[in-house]
Amino acid sequence: MKKVIYTPNAPEPIGPYSQAVLINDTLYVSGQIAINPETSKIVDHNLEAETEQVLANLKAVLDAAGMGFSNVVKTSIFLSDMEHFAKVNELYGKCFTSDFPARETVAVRTLPKNVNVEISVVAIKHN
Repeated sequence: MKKVIYTPNAPEPIGPYSQAVLINDTLYVSGQIAINPETSKIVDHNLEAETEQVLANLKAVLDAAGMGFSNVVKTSIFLSDMEHFAKVNELYGKCFTSDFPARETVAVRTLPKNVNVEISVVAIKHN
């Protein structure tokens, strides 16, 4: 069964997509960028602040689905520059401490709103 997940604690979608979709026990979370859900504005273009906001947005969507970072089995990280990898990886590592999810990290030419990082996840409910 398909269920759209929505929370006001994460940014409103900026296009025709949902924050997340739950199919049975699998949650597909759309890519999150550094939009503050309270102001609908991009946080300062400081890589650390952006990454922390992205992770907070992901946590809010996971929470809305009754899950957390421990449920994540796959992440996709998109960076504006591979030079950002070490800092993003350091902050990301604070959310994932064991039984790490599968992941790919790629640098792309441009991200929405010209941010430096976007992350999407797939999570599975524990039985």
